[in-house]
Amino acid sequence: MSKIIGIDLGTTNSLATVWENGKTVLIPNSFNEFLTPSVVSVDEKGNFYVGKTAKERLITHPDSTASVFKRSMGTSSGFVLGGNRYLAEELSAMVLKRLKQDAENYLGEPVEEAVISVPAYFNNLARNATKRAGQLAGLKVERIVNEPSAAALACYDMHTDTTMLVFDFGGGTLDVSLVECFDNVVEIIAVSGDNRLGGSDFDDVLMGHFIRQMKLNYYGLTEEQRAMIRKAAELCKRELTNQETVIIHVNDTDIQGSVSISRRELIQLSADLFRRMEIPIRQVLKDSGMGLDEIDEVILVGGSCKMPIVQKYLCHILRRNDIQVRNPDYMIAEGLGVYVGIKERNEDIKDMVLTDICPFSLGVGVVNREDVSAGDKMSVMIPRNTSLPVSHVGEYVTVRDNQEHLVVKIYQGEAQLVKHNLLLGELDLLVPKLPAGMAKVDVRFSYDINGVLQVKAKIQNTGEEKEIVIVNDKSGLTQDQIEEKLEVFKKLEMQNAEEEENNYLMNWGLRLMEQCTGQMRQDIEQRMDYFAHVVGEGIPNNITQAKRHLKRYFRHVDQYLETHNIFATPDFDFASWYQSENEQEEESQEQKETSGEYDEGDAEQEYQEWLKSMGL
Repeated sequence: MSKIIGIDLGTTNSLATVWENGKTVLIPNSFNEFLTPSVVSVDEKGNFYVGKTAKERLITHPDSTASVFKRSMGTSSGFVLGGNRYLAEELSAMVLKRLKQDAENYLGEPVEEAVISVPAYFNNLARNATKRAGQLAGLKVERIVNEPSAAALACYDMHTDTTMLVFDFGGGTLDVSLVECFDNVVEIIAVSGDNRLGGSDFDDVLMGHFIRQMKLNYYGLTEEQRAMIRKAAELCKRELTNQETVIIHVNDTDIQGSVSISRRELIQLSADLFRRMEIPIRQVLKDSGMGLDEIDEVILVGGSCKMPIVQKYLCHILRRNDIQVRNPDYMIAEGLGVYVGIKERNEDIKDMVLTDICPFSLGVGVVNREDVSAGDKMSVMIPRNTSLPVSHVGEYVTVRDNQEHLVVKIYQGEAQLVKHNLLLGELDLLVPKLPAGMAKVDVRFSYDINGVLQVKAKIQNTGEEKEIVIVNDKSGLTQDQIEEKLEVFKKLEMQNAEEEENNYLMNWGLRLMEQCTGQMRQDIEQRMDYFAHVVGEGIPNNITQAKRHLKRYFRHVDQYLETHNIFATPDFDFASWYQSENEQEEESQEQKETSGEYDEGDAEQEYQEWLKSMGL
């Protein structure tokens, strides 16, 4: 039996995990990092890039690069890359395929099955789309785990009974769950959330602030300029984690400027986002019937929880100062690793139990006798926050004399009128012609922990039965399309670690070139040409040496661009700054640490000799 892996398929970053030797182990990617950016890009030749390399192309090739597509899971919204349209589930499949390959390289064996996490507030369409993404990536996905549930597994101490509020604030979604842990059981009591609220919304706020202060016309900007401003805004958000005031720098041929912003200003500009954060917290407390004083722990999960203003706001509304932030980037993956161990019946944790609940109410549409013109009403069969698995039966009757058909329409949602809820499917039943109310049908909803809804209808008058299993939907791929796409995805080869790192460096350089002008731009281009020349020669030691040299140089360029406005001092000699006394001391120290492996001086000398040979 091959290993099962857990995958935290995030809006901003994704990562994989496995249960080994009685603990969760995070799986490194080809860059020896745990976080893989959830970004997909395609080049002019039709080659796909996933992760770090694709992220670099967000600025240089915004028209052929996609990110934050998790928000569109289960919808018909498409992303056009390289002239072709892709659904969010197809792009997610590419991320999953990348993680699958990384896991296989790490484990040294094929990986066929995965447990994938989703926001607790994902509806059935989004959950089914996630399963299809796994299928396209060549993974068997039996189990979908709610992200806050996974987080609860990660931080649960089996020796302590506790009630936890898990606040999961990622790059694109917010989930809030109330969890009770006791006697090796992790029980989800209530969930709520906002699938369109995340850290990327703060990027939008900062981006808007820069555009207003610079008096720019958003619609007059190119895609490349928007991407550059967004990257600067994201960097500003991260720097505000450690600083009270930060300057947003943008250096473009047509846009050069700096705008200062403080944490206090960001709070004022983001007032609406903070109000939206509070809504799901209030909802889970209301649904559970618990008060703030009954919560033992508050756990913050997700990269966006690292923002001090988010932490302070939660301390304020929850009236406590003991909120815990435990490895927010990795918490969900660590919990998935625990669940993988449970699923594999590992001796260490085979007795642990994770319960889950129905995040949305499920029901059928019935005639609205009070206001027929408003449309049908929702007759709830399974209320939200009902523990799973569950099975409920309801009786429904005809409303007209001699009615021949009774259509059972199945909905998900909380609105009173079904037109505001999500239609999942329907059953068309042929019933005997009888006076209104005399033809009767028993409808049974059975909803399991894997998110599969089975609806059975039995006509009482005839004993005839009909059923439907809600596992597909109209917004995503049909089964025929899945089979067709599977063949395409099987042929989609992910680059090996060496090729991927080389492509990453080249795309990093292209992004820096777009941000620079003059001599600095020329120097970057020359160094990239030299690197391509060394790679073309194919001598491993030379490639390794050139790669390290180029990475160090690019890091310095990035550092400079983040802290300086190069257009304010056009005569500035970057080369002198790069080789300043402090930088030389730093490089000398790094050389000592890597003694015998790499000589920066030799690499620089070879580069300069190559320039001369090229007549430069």
